[in-house]
Amino acid sequence: MSAIEPFDVVDLIRTKRDGGALSSPEIRWMIDAYTRGVVADEQMSAMAMAILIRGMQRRETVDMTNAMVNSGERLDFSALSKPTTDKHSTGGVGDKITLPLAPLVASFGVAVPQLSGRGLGHTGGTLDKLESIPGWRAALSNDEMMAQLEAAGAVICAAGSGLAPADRKLYALRDATGTVEAIPLIASSIMSKKIAEGTASLVLDVKFGGGAFMREFDRAKELATTLVQIGLDAGVKTRAVLTNMNVPLGLAIGNANEVRESVEVLAGAGPADVVELTVVLAQHMLELAGITDVDVAENLRNGKAMDSWRQMISAQGGDPDAALPVPTETHTVFADRDGVLARQEALPFGIAAWRLGAGRARKEDPVIHAAGIDLLAKPGDVVRKGDPLFTLSANDSARFDRALDALDGAWEIADEAHNYGPLVAEVITG
Repeated sequence: MSAIEPFDVVDLIRTKRDGGALSSPEIRWMIDAYTRGVVADEQMSAMAMAILIRGMQRRETVDMTNAMVNSGERLDFSALSKPTTDKHSTGGVGDKITLPLAPLVASFGVAVPQLSGRGLGHTGGTLDKLESIPGWRAALSNDEMMAQLEAAGAVICAAGSGLAPADRKLYALRDATGTVEAIPLIASSIMSKKIAEGTASLVLDVKFGGGAFMREFDRAKELATTLVQIGLDAGVKTRAVLTNMNVPLGLAIGNANEVRESVEVLAGAGPADVVELTVVLAQHMLELAGITDVDVAENLRNGKAMDSWRQMISAQGGDPDAALPVPTETHTVFADRDGVLARQEALPFGIAAWRLGAGRARKEDPVIHAAGIDLLAKPGDVVRKGDPLFTLSANDSARFDRALDALDGAWEIADEAHNYGPLVAEVITG
């Protein structure tokens, strides 16, 4: 005989649908019941949509975060010989920063336990990118992760099945139900993993602009402030950096091509915006870990960050020297006039890359690692008629038409460039 549940999820869905607040016991039960399978995916989908539309009070968001943390185990890095720090990005177009950032910070003797995710909506997932590398594996046991952190200083891997399992289920569901943008769901998802992960400090890269989940700066700042407060309340040294996602980050959008670009950064080169953000976030992570008065960029130039990258990739079965996947089909778009590339809107380029196969439409879909877009010019660049602007890559040429449809009106050549503002807009410290 099955136990009688204290609440009915349909009642909770109606409460939230009608603009009411869920009590702490209701939220604790709902997350636990969803983890146990008592609440079905379609019911949690309805709840997620109600939260997206109606929102949650701060107390509800904290309750949701704590319930997700308590749905599984917590990691403890106190036995490591070095301080721990981590970073999380809310996602953006061409945002491959974790790849050069983790080994860069590790090269200063700080441990970076980077538990990452897969593609969500129009933004690529860090694990999807790294799985472009032959042999590399995302799944590590807790013992493997601890050993790698001690030896290599950095690990980028999937969260274990025992870590915030409620979020693990809900994370995949959000992508398939159009509820990625809900601040309470984003905040509880991010912070439940990071609190359960056990890192001592955390830097949040919160995006705003056309290619971000939070397009409006004020909403992004609200999310950043919420995340920082949740972290500080949990005893984690936390700060947030608000960064501009109106223009794609770097020149590569996809998976394998973003790995290539990251390796260029680690080799002391790469696009200026990727280098700038990598260095800024590394400085904040190192400060929270107690490392100050260092020239962060120097470790990109002197090869130390690259050494950390090679050690990190090799430790997870990857071959850092292996050839990365290449597409079977490409299509290049050329400038139709002389002038300056004035606009290059991030969101349409992210959607186009997704349509080429770099992202997933359903949570069970595979990604095509060779698919994506390589930008050959950035806003402010002078171009001549006939110059290449960007190249689409896919393994099926039939994908090009829909990708090009997404890019209709997404770029413009004019007499002068649009001013998108600085890459780093503000830092939230609590």
